[in-house]
Amino acid sequence: MHLLMPPKRFHNTDHMVGLEPRIKEVMSILNKSDDRVCMVGVHGIGGIGKTTLAKAIYNSIFYEFEGHCFLFDVKEASKKYKGIVRLQQTLLSEILEEKGMKFGSVDEGISKIKHRLSHKKVLLVLDDVDEVEQPEQLAGGCDWFGCGSKIIIITRNKQLLIACNVKKAYEMKKLHEHYSLELFCWYAFHMSQPPKGYKNMSIHVTRYVRGLPLALKVIGSNLAHKSIEEWRSILKQYDEIPERTIHHVLKISYDCLQECAKGIFLDIACFFKEEKLEFVEAILEAWDRGARFYIEVLVDKSLITINDKGYLYMHDLIQQMGREIVRQEALSDPGKRSRLWYYKDVLKVLHENLGGNNIEGIILDPPHQEEVKCSDSAFEKMNNLRIIIVRNTQFLTCPKYLPNSLILLDWQGYPSMNLPPDFSPPKLVCLKIYGSPFSLEVSFERFEYLTYLDFSKCEFIIEVPDMSQFQNLKTLSFRECRSLIEVHDSVGSLSKLVKLDVLECIKLTSFPHEIKMPSLQEFNISDCKSLKYFPEIVGNMDPLMYINAEGSAINELPSSIGNLPRLRSLNLRSCRNLRGLPNSLLTLHNLGVLLLGDIKPHGRKSLKKLMQESQPPTISCTNLDRLELQNCGLLDDLHLILKCFRNVRYLNLSGNDFVYLPECIKECAYLERLDLSACKRLRDIPELPLTLQSIAADKCMSLTLESIRHLWSQAKEGFRVEIVMPAISFPDWLHFCCKGGKLSFRVRGNFPHVLIAYETGKANTSGIYTLEVFMRINGSKKMPWVQSDRDAREKGRFVLSVGYQAHVFFYDLLSDFSEEELEELNKFLGLEWNDADIQVTSDSPADMSIINCGIYVNKQQTSMENVQFKSPLRSMNASRASLKRRAVASHPNEPPKKHLRRFKEKINCTRRTRQAKPHRIFHSQCKRRMCFPMSKHLLRALFFF
Repeated sequence: MHLLMPPKRFHNTDHMVGLEPRIKEVMSILNKSDDRVCMVGVHGIGGIGKTTLAKAIYNSIFYEFEGHCFLFDVKEASKKYKGIVRLQQTLLSEILEEKGMKFGSVDEGISKIKHRLSHKKVLLVLDDVDEVEQPEQLAGGCDWFGCGSKIIIITRNKQLLIACNVKKAYEMKKLHEHYSLELFCWYAFHMSQPPKGYKNMSIHVTRYVRGLPLALKVIGSNLAHKSIEEWRSILKQYDEIPERTIHHVLKISYDCLQECAKGIFLDIACFFKEEKLEFVEAILEAWDRGARFYIEVLVDKSLITINDKGYLYMHDLIQQMGREIVRQEALSDPGKRSRLWYYKDVLKVLHENLGGNNIEGIILDPPHQEEVKCSDSAFEKMNNLRIIIVRNTQFLTCPKYLPNSLILLDWQGYPSMNLPPDFSPPKLVCLKIYGSPFSLEVSFERFEYLTYLDFSKCEFIIEVPDMSQFQNLKTLSFRECRSLIEVHDSVGSLSKLVKLDVLECIKLTSFPHEIKMPSLQEFNISDCKSLKYFPEIVGNMDPLMYINAEGSAINELPSSIGNLPRLRSLNLRSCRNLRGLPNSLLTLHNLGVLLLGDIKPHGRKSLKKLMQESQPPTISCTNLDRLELQNCGLLDDLHLILKCFRNVRYLNLSGNDFVYLPECIKECAYLERLDLSACKRLRDIPELPLTLQSIAADKCMSLTLESIRHLWSQAKEGFRVEIVMPAISFPDWLHFCCKGGKLSFRVRGNFPHVLIAYETGKANTSGIYTLEVFMRINGSKKMPWVQSDRDAREKGRFVLSVGYQAHVFFYDLLSDFSEEELEELNKFLGLEWNDADIQVTSDSPADMSIINCGIYVNKQQTSMENVQFKSPLRSMNASRASLKRRAVASHPNEPPKKHLRRFKEKINCTRRTRQAKPHRIFHSQCKRRMCFPMSKHLLRALFFF
């Protein structure tokens, strides 16, 4: 079982000046109360604030949808290799919350989007669309999405919306003058009004800019912290611009920069947009020691921003302005420009050998793979070249010369087994040669200042040579070098290395027996299927936090693992040769994640020995949060493990052979999630901790009736609980149940604390099935009482492997909502009766059906006077039926046909009576309407076969 984290709101501008009325206008066009699919286009000039508006709308309504996705910079992303395919993959992955979504063509992507989303209510934003094909291939029609879906398309071209048959459009107009003044003042003075002496000049700026938010932001930032005299000087430059295009206006901020800051700005505009700040700083610091300072200057000037994850971002208009500055250096001769970013210009320069000393950087990244025909001396005249980035190309000749001025060499598919013999760049910081025939046979001693070294997917690398010269290395990667056999011992002594990655080097047998790397934080040897030992930890390696050895052939974990006081995660899944675990493992105080699943055949003995030798109080890893022991062959020794890890919150024991769950599990006072799935011999489950919120007991087909009762008790008495178990019987203690997947009842006052149960039939075919729970109140689709900025862990989503067997699911309906939201819901309900419907559906009803569903009301927290169940009604005082499995054709609560006919007649009579007395409170004609598809609050079960 796997709980997913909730989506986060996107960070938006700090000053939302003048945006509120625009949000209301677009929301009225979207018409959220309309069940039809709605496509809305937002158009306007660049820098007017279209993306800012879209993010504000997205943040305010995304939680009302079953799935949501905001695709940024569609224009730029679609230009890259397989750009539309990647956008389609991102769209599906984010909406369905499924990683690894892959397909090969645009047409296949269209088919998958239509198939997977046609019954799902989604919110989709396509930002910065500039070609008709983009929305056609990402959101081609209203029939692609489920009822109530909203699609927002952001573009500068109104005609594009017409061509795409988008009938609803909103024109983003410039800010009114008073809003312009306020926005400008926030960036110039950090207050909403100008201080004394600056008012007239501030008004002059706002009239000059004419309500363009991006220009107001950039100019305001440029004038911040300057004297009145400096203001007058800079404003004079603005006034002297003959053509007030946005590029000319923005360029004034560039002109005010120091020369070094200008160079760094142009490098970011041409090469490093959306790159990691730490990486960019390392590259640029090798060229200019003040790079960090100048990057801060660019941030202060609002020319670049840094997001929460530490990536650089630049508005595309500012990027265009920077690139236009470079293009103006030599309009007709790209070989005389300082930086080349347009792939056709690069191909021309290389093919015609036009390069010279002017060129400082080149990026070649065509949208489709290109064959490059050029001279083997194409780079020979570029003696000032600092940056080479090559992707998605196939060079037909190998370069015989590369400039020694290089700082960054990033070349996917480098066409040679070796670098040129005279290549010895003294300032080279980053060398990335991946997916290449490169062999690493020539010594690398001349690259002593390297910080980033990446040879991923180089199939011809057999041996990593002596690397003792590279004491500045921070990142070293040989991922998927499938021929790599030996890594030199010197790698184990790189004192500044932060990340070492040899993932999936399947032939690797020789690795340093000792590692002494005091800066190492991440160590990955996963899927090294020939590596039989784990290196000894020598000296102080306190920073090491993440070790991944999953699927490796290591047979022993050294006792020196206990010398890693900050280790947070240790992954030893599928290490099937592992014969022993050291006692020191249990002394790691900060260890939060320990993954030991699938370590048969020796796993059970190793664990048992470890637990017998390390009982409390010698154990100090009391912060262990997640423990995975699935498929370890555990038998009767489970009590030893539970006593050692009493503070665990997530415990995975699936696929083991134990017959009973020890009574001491009740002492795990913090346990929230327990996975017992596929424990086919498991019979006895005792009373469980009431802290449990999620229990997976699917495919546990040997459970006793007493164990079933304990799980039922957990469902009834637990708080915010989710449980799945075999459908040995359908509960007879429910207050109301019926066939199929829909429950209907009436409610007033406080919403009842209810547990819903539903039973699935056996699957007819293998595949993935999605079960979803929707709740509607009075048929509407609004949730005005749900907070949009919740940051709590999301409930109601889990992944299960249940085979072909039928199962019963229990789900606490109110587990999705905070106390504040429940309070608002209760206010919404009021004193009048409201119709509540709970619907459980399958995405493939022909293959996976919902047979029964029911509801249990917690009487201790609910007034039964405020709940009315609709027919068919189960008596709350009905005698308990047998726990034997009932036939689907004859549901235990289904009355005989004769009684059913009489019951229907009674209902019809009651309805006629109600029609004669419309004043009765439970038949109010002024109902408020509310419904939600549990969008953010969605119960999903995926069935894998």
